[in-house]
Amino acid sequence: QDQLVESGGGLVQAGDSLRLSCAASERPFSMYSMGWFRQAPGKEREHVVVASWSGGGTYYRDSVKGRFTISRDTAKKTLYLQMTNLKPEDTAIYYCAANKFLTTDPIYEIWGQGTQVTVSS
Repeated sequence: QDQLVESGGGLVQAGDSLRLSCAASERPFSMYSMGWFRQAPGKEREHVVVASWSGGGTYYRDSVKGRFTISRDTAKKTLYLQMTNLKPEDTAIYYCAANKFLTTDPIYEIWGQGTQVTVSS
């Protein structure tokens, strides 16, 4: 069964750090692209960072460049999002996703249930 399970969200203050994790089952973890998206209340879902470890590159949203880092542990089949210097505008539900091709559009095939990140000022 295809599965992505996020964890690590929470309530933090501006300037703090958080690390999100996404535990994946075999098929989504082996797909061409994985990434993180987020959706704030009343806003559309947007990409945070998407990547391909098969040579397709890594694409960060401009507003998170230099603050967020995507990585993965193949042995644990887990995707991570390290977030530093968090800002109130980073407040959103964060979703992990996997897809057969790389795109920044939120049209990925497999999605997790999301984890809430709230940044207070």
